[in-house]
Amino acid sequence: MSQLPSYSAAPARPSRRRLLALGAAAAAGVLLAGCGASGSGTASESSAPATQESAAGPWSFKDDRGETVTADTAPSRVVAFTGTAAALIDFGLDDKIVGVFGETVRDDGTLDPMAGDLNVDKVTIVGNVWGEFNIEKYATLRPDLLVTHMYDPGALWYVPDESKDKILKLAPSIAINVARVPITEPIERYAELAASLGADLNAPKVAEAKARFEAASESVRQAVAAKPGIKVMAASGSPDLLYVSNPKTLTDLIYLAELGVDFVQPDKLDTGGYYESLSWENSDKYQADVIMLDNRSSALQPDALAAKPAWTRLPAVKAGQVEPWDGGVPRLSYAGAAPMLENLAKAIQNAKKVG
Repeated sequence: MSQLPSYSAAPARPSRRRLLALGAAAAAGVLLAGCGASGSGTASESSAPATQESAAGPWSFKDDRGETVTADTAPSRVVAFTGTAAALIDFGLDDKIVGVFGETVRDDGTLDPMAGDLNVDKVTIVGNVWGEFNIEKYATLRPDLLVTHMYDPGALWYVPDESKDKILKLAPSIAINVARVPITEPIERYAELAASLGADLNAPKVAEAKARFEAASESVRQAVAAKPGIKVMAASGSPDLLYVSNPKTLTDLIYLAELGVDFVQPDKLDTGGYYESLSWENSDKYQADVIMLDNRSSALQPDALAAKPAWTRLPAVKAGQVEPWDGGVPRLSYAGAAPMLENLAKAIQNAKKVG
């Protein structure tokens, strides 16, 4: 699969694996001699079903690669991709996240939206951009477990290919599939993982978030029914290109389409099938009434896009019908996804047909 847009100034978009390879050198480091995982977990191929023992007893979890991680007790020192960490925190694992990797803190010191309720003062950031993973810093955390998304089969999101072998020697890993399935599936998988690590899914915080998510889903259904014909485009801006996302591959867009949202379907997808990249001269190829615009720190935001005449001429932009979006890398929890649903429902309710 090709990399989801991270929007550097480079005119060409290499594949996800190529980007991992390019960025791995920055994280290679010298592995600390004698450092290892503090837990006894090992990862191996297994067809056994996942078990969810209490945090005090034997523990195992089967991930979406089909690999089962086992340990004498549930891991207590977890390092995770930032969006994954935020989701696990939403399910009640605040005290077990010791480190994160992926966009976390922006240049101005504010948190990336993907970080959710992550307390950056209580975790160590081992990588803050694509391709960055400080192995020495990771080793000092004495990790019991590494957790991240999986877009490509078997690939670990934001774990650089060139240093992956060194990283995986320090602790077992878990990958949860987040591609080509509706958002409810990875949310449920992360809930299952959180429960296995000791989270209480019946806690009021979790139950209230699930109820909010369900209500927000219904609000999208109702908004679509009340405003038939509203066309939505999920997009991301870079200095040279506008990326139009494929609603058939990204987990949040798949779910929104199931709720009835009518998305622009790009017809000339880049390698991997995640988006079509358009030069700014051709950025008006598709007509949309509402634009869901990538709000990640790696993408151009409205202030920067305002300097591009091609952007300002788009009908949805002229009508002020642009909605922030997390670029296909959502916070995969009920608490994380509910605001996206609520905001899009309002955007559709208030939208006028302009495309």
